[in-house]
Amino acid sequence: MQKNPFFLDSLVTNMLRLRAICPFSWRAFQFRPFTCEPLIIQMNKCTDEEKIFDLIERNKAMLSERQVGCAFNILWQLQQQKTSVLKNVEYVRDHPQFRTLYNLTANKFKLMNDDTLVKVLYITQQFAIEAHDPLVEALVTEAWRRLERFDVNVLSVFSSCLANQHLYFSPLMGKIADIVHKNLETIQDLRSLSVLMVNISSLISRYFQEQLVNKIELLFDTTDSSEVDIARRTVQFLQNVKYSYPPLLERCNKIFLSNANHLDLDSISEILSLYQFLQFHNFEFVTMAKKRLIEMIPLFDHTASFVKLFVALGPIAGPKEKKRLKSTMLLMSEELTSQQALAVLGAMEEMESRNSHLIKKIASVLHKHLDTYKPIELLKITQALNFLHFQSKELFVKLRELLLSYLKISVIPSEISILVRAVSMIPSPHLDEVGISRIEAVLPQCDLNDLNGFATSVLRWIHYGHLHLDIITGKQLKLLQKLDHYGHQRLQQSNNLDLLWEELKSFKGEWLPESLLEETIITIQRLMEEINYKNVAGIASFISRTNYLSTLLLDRIASVVIQQIEKIHPFVILAIIFPFSILNYDPPQRDEFFATCMRHLNSNLGVLDPLMLVFLGFSFATLEYFPEDLLKAIFNIKFLARLDSQLEILPSSLNTRAQFRLMELNRAVCLECPEFQIPWFHDRFCQQYNKDIGSMNGAQQQIYKMLAEVLGGINCVKASVLTPYYYTIDFECILDKRKKPLPYGNHNITWGQLPEMHWKSNTQIVGSRLPPGAERIALEFLDSKAFCKNIPHIKGKSAMKKRHLEILGYHVIQIPHFEWNSMALSTKDARMDYLRERIFREGKS
Repeated sequence: MQKNPFFLDSLVTNMLRLRAICPFSWRAFQFRPFTCEPLIIQMNKCTDEEKIFDLIERNKAMLSERQVGCAFNILWQLQQQKTSVLKNVEYVRDHPQFRTLYNLTANKFKLMNDDTLVKVLYITQQFAIEAHDPLVEALVTEAWRRLERFDVNVLSVFSSCLANQHLYFSPLMGKIADIVHKNLETIQDLRSLSVLMVNISSLISRYFQEQLVNKIELLFDTTDSSEVDIARRTVQFLQNVKYSYPPLLERCNKIFLSNANHLDLDSISEILSLYQFLQFHNFEFVTMAKKRLIEMIPLFDHTASFVKLFVALGPIAGPKEKKRLKSTMLLMSEELTSQQALAVLGAMEEMESRNSHLIKKIASVLHKHLDTYKPIELLKITQALNFLHFQSKELFVKLRELLLSYLKISVIPSEISILVRAVSMIPSPHLDEVGISRIEAVLPQCDLNDLNGFATSVLRWIHYGHLHLDIITGKQLKLLQKLDHYGHQRLQQSNNLDLLWEELKSFKGEWLPESLLEETIITIQRLMEEINYKNVAGIASFISRTNYLSTLLLDRIASVVIQQIEKIHPFVILAIIFPFSILNYDPPQRDEFFATCMRHLNSNLGVLDPLMLVFLGFSFATLEYFPEDLLKAIFNIKFLARLDSQLEILPSSLNTRAQFRLMELNRAVCLECPEFQIPWFHDRFCQQYNKDIGSMNGAQQQIYKMLAEVLGGINCVKASVLTPYYYTIDFECILDKRKKPLPYGNHNITWGQLPEMHWKSNTQIVGSRLPPGAERIALEFLDSKAFCKNIPHIKGKSAMKKRHLEILGYHVIQIPHFEWNSMALSTKDARMDYLRERIFREGKS
């Protein structure tokens, strides 16, 4: 049939008119669905994955790039709303319509805006699509192409995508770090910056670290910084760059405390772990965490969740909760994965657990998975099993085989150091020629920390060989000499104090004090102009551990504190005071130095940890400095109740140490500052800890016998005498006004029993019960621990004891080990003359 020409012309004319009037509608009609809004609204109303997948299936031919992005977003939001038990990531990823979304993304990703592109990349990773998948690679490449134009929020999400692929050291992450550095002044988004800081932390310089810390401090001041996630990421960043910065940690801690009711197990567990790494101790947070975690105990019967609870709560729990946790863990132990067993073992080490049944169960799981662990994990296992006194020949044989097999192929100095340390801790430690050659091969590349690890291990082998095999091999001694050589070389080449401190701060063992201590101190003295408010606490802490008295360094520390106190956080004052207290040293500006420290502390006495205040008070007391404000803050009912609460969450060794320091501070204040009228309240504590006084060493036995001869009989000298305020002195005798020894009655004790008390009241001054003109003499033998490492300068605690005994009415005679063991006193007659001279010529006229 023939068409009507008029009809065709009219139709074409009308279509052209419509196109001219509505060009946008024409394009939309031609290439897209009529409108995308209704479909996106429908997606946003979906309450489960099936509804989303149904929409995708019905509209897949028409979905735009925006709708594809929305579908991904809704699918991920649905997953986030579910608990870990209910999440079904694999089901969603393997669904046919998810594959449809995948294919649509592959075709449309270049049309996506920056925000959608990066969000889709992030969500595909959350659904466990591999990094080498073609779509993921294409999305990363496209994002890299657009990188310079990303805003800070998109940039932060993209950095997280790279972090998910462990690309922390990639050129792409380096480019992101460069963009952040260039735009740092203009960044105002605290959330995005906190994400970026964590992700780029492996690549940035120390100077950039400080810039980031300053920027985030500024944003904490000027923006809403109350989000827990922002605070958590900030602390994570500080951990990544190994920078324990108290002002920022304190701010983050306040956010955690103010949001305590919203912190779940994962958050509390992570924060506790971060605090432990940074050595940031906050009593209020730990108390809150303990309370919240105890409330969670009935909520978790799933193994993975309960392991996390056990690891977080175990070290801070009370005896009742610990017992409950261990009982439940015993029932779950067979279900543990390799990593869960390792986490539980670490927690048991922190708890100082002696539950042999549970230790055996966990060791069994470890043994089963032993060949799956990395070298650093094998070291942790070895250390923990040793600490827990676990013995299993079969396990340790396999552990040794694994360590040696790793050692044969490893080429990284730090890893070789880890492996050698682990081998040296295994029962019957020894290393073959292959192992020794591996050490020798990497020595030129080692820093001081690695060298120290090797040296500690070698010394352990030498000690074991000498003790059990009565041999010391020439190869071990030769290796030790090489370690000394490279250690000296490393120190002599050091020209930056902060870099040197990074190598020194984690030193353990005896190698440095014996071989390199003097060279280390000389190096620090050479660089001491670089001591400032940032590193002064670290350097002071190192000096405390060495027992080496360098007046140059301590004077410099005091000077820096006086000049820069406003920049020094109150939390680190204890570390600064500690070496002065231990080494019994007063700097030239003593009064100004101590007063400056106390003024800085006064406004923070209410927020500092109880434990820290006790140690501060004791450290000042050894230096004969008794600030009244500090003592009033410590010796009151409210503070002591807080301290008792903190003692409950401390490991037993630290708990005991803290109680002793409080007792010693109480004793010092009662004796040296009676005007403060602080009562003595440690009788019961001291009686509990004086039940076993041990035995005399060889030198003390010699002195005891000679004193009996010098004084005219065994009844003229007492051994191991308990004084008022519970000092134990090695020997006591009494001289009358003519300097003749006065005999005691039937007084000699059996070693290992509580010494006889001379007074009904254990706070009575000695002289009140003596004949007129008589005096009590205390003789103390001082071994090497009572003196500084480098000079015969008596340390703080021994000096304080002498001071206190004199207040109690004693004439104190201290017998230094270096005098008693000198060539001048190599004969019995010389030693007898020495004792006579010290007793009879030093007494009162």
